Amino acid sequence: MDTIISTNFFGYFSNKTLNDEVFGAITDELQRQQNQIELIASENFASREVLSALGSVMTNKYAEGYPDRRYYGGCKFVDIAEKIAIERICKLFDCKFANVQPHSGAQANLSVFYALAQPGDTILGMGLAMGGHLTHGSPPTISGKWFRAVNYGVDENGILDYDQVQRLADEHRPKIILAGASSYSRRIDFARFRKIADSVGAYLFADVAHYAGLIVAGLYPSPIGHAHVVTSTTHKTLRGPRGGIILTNDEVIAKKVDSAVFPGVQGGPQMHTIAAKAVAFGEALRPEFKKYARDVLENSIAMAARLQEHGLNVISGGTDSHMSVVDVSGLSITGKIAEVELEEAGVTCNKNAIPFDKLPPSQTSGIRVGSAAMTTRGLGVNEFKKIADLIHKVLSKYGKSEYETVKREVRAETLDLCKKFPLYA
Repeated sequence: MDTIISTNFFGYFSNKTLNDEVFGAITDELQRQQNQIELIASENFASREVLSALGSVMTNKYAEGYPDRRYYGGCKFVDIAEKIAIERICKLFDCKFANVQPHSGAQANLSVFYALAQPGDTILGMGLAMGGHLTHGSPPTISGKWFRAVNYGVDENGILDYDQVQRLADEHRPKIILAGASSYSRRIDFARFRKIADSVGAYLFADVAHYAGLIVAGLYPSPIGHAHVVTSTTHKTLRGPRGGIILTNDEVIAKKVDSAVFPGVQGGPQMHTIAAKAVAFGEALRPEFKKYARDVLENSIAMAARLQEHGLNVISGGTDSHMSVVDVSGLSITGKIAEVELEEAGVTCNKNAIPFDKLPPSQTSGIRVGSAAMTTRGLGVNEFKKIADLIHKVLSKYGKSEYETVKREVRAETLDLCKKFPLYA
């Protein structure tokens, strides 16, 4: 491992004697990633090629504007990289227009709001506690402060309540309806959302940050052809660098979006990130990516089913995607406790609200688990069943006299599993 770090793993970050504290943090983080089971659904492991592009000299270049329409000179080569990224993401999603400059999914979403709505307009999105995302109108965010945000949710079975969406749309006549989620594991009916949006004259805005990799592999419904505009992150199931994209087939909306991203919301684009996006999109176009996505889905379904076999309540009864939300309140613990204790045992996940949760966001009644990252490392169905066994083993013994011994045993098992499927070996 030391050889990897000191020669080419970190590329230009080679003089560790001048940056020993930062270098130490990076190497410690590498060790953490290598030696823990990563189940955070919004995380993945980018390839060495993506990391190389991300750490390249492209970071030195300012390039305000768009390819062939920059406000600085010297942009010939960064233009090439951005054009490649646009071409590849349009091919992946089978769409006509793309903006690859948003620094994050949140910035992409803000840009769409900036392009299509005015402060004070009504937006309709999934409530945060029901599985939605902060940027879909949650009160602490810009979208929650700029707009009159109305929330829809799920029914008593944890399934998205389309009838409620229609009722709220009829009542509030929103300017924008958001389809998408942060912790909803089932398929989203984008065609039905479009009918609802058309019935009230609203824009349909789909945020598929979590599902993008499954969509391009044909394993999850695509919003293209239904939504007026689509956003996504480029990490998560797409397995690229952290960043955002905006997609549409509408030329008028595309022009509004471009103006919203720059100069509306952002200044200079991060050309090193755009180059890394181009590399990741190229990887997603390869046939092997479809196999990867199928494995992600199969592993997720297997893990959820095994957790249910142990008596844990998986919200909505299962999953159609890379993630599941698990109610741990039946074990008399909170999501916060589960997150902390599992991490000490070598399994990283995040606390997560469950629908109709009575606990505050700092505690929650559930956890969210995802399969994308560990599938990248090569784990299969049997390993994900084993991970579910280890999760139950830790959580079911919490507070009992033998708990510390059990946690040490699980930590040894997670380390052994990580060694069998090395990261950046």
